[in-house]
Amino acid sequence: MSAVEIEVKFRVADPTALDDGLRALGFRCITPRTFERNVLYDTPGRNLRAQQSILRIRKYGDKWVLTHKCLTPDDDPAARHKRRIETETEVADGEALGTVFTQLGYAPAFTYEKWRTEYADATGHCVLDETPIGVFAELEGPPDWIDSVSARLGLHAADLSTLSYGRLFDLWREQTGSTVTDLTFSAIGSDAQPFQLQSRA
Repeated sequence: MSAVEIEVKFRVADPTALDDGLRALGFRCITPRTFERNVLYDTPGRNLRAQQSILRIRKYGDKWVLTHKCLTPDDDPAARHKRRIETETEVADGEALGTVFTQLGYAPAFTYEKWRTEYADATGHCVLDETPIGVFAELEGPPDWIDSVSARLGLHAADLSTLSYGRLFDLWREQTGSTVTDLTFSAIGSDAQPFQLQSRA
C-alpha cells in the first residue's frame, strides 16, 4: 500500500525528557525499545540514489518489512517537511528477498542500525532512534500536527531537519573524517554507544 509520508527529524539531547514530554502531550508508547537493521539496495551505478529513491529491507525485532520510497510529483527541496511516496509491506523472509534483489542486479549499498521506540497519539507518530552517531527523533503525520507537536515540545524551526539517516551519516563522516561505510554499531565502534532509555509501556 502506498501513502505520502510527511515527517521531520530532530536531534535529542535528553531522551528521558522527550519521553516525559510526549507522555505529557497524550502520547503512548506503542512499541518498546527494539533493535532495527536496515539494508538499502541499489544498482552498481547507484541509480536509485540519483533519483532520491530507496529500496529497503528492514528487520525490526522479528518482523521483516520491504519499503520503497520516492519523491512526490510536487517535491520541493526547500519545504519545511519531508514528503515521500512510501510503499511498504511485511515479508516472511527478508534474507531470501535480498537474494532475489541481488539476482536481479541490485546489491546492498548501505546498512544502518538503530534502537527504536515508537509513540503515537490519535493523529500521528513520534519515533525515538538511538543511532551510532547520536539520538534523533522523527515526527510523522499531517503538517499542522507536526508543527503543533514540535512547538509544544519546545522545538524551533531551526531544530527540525528533512535529512535522511544516510545524509546525516555522510555529514558525520565529513565532520569526523571517518572512512566507515555503514552506520552500524560494529562499524562505528564503542565510542558511540546508544543512550540506554528504559521504555515504559
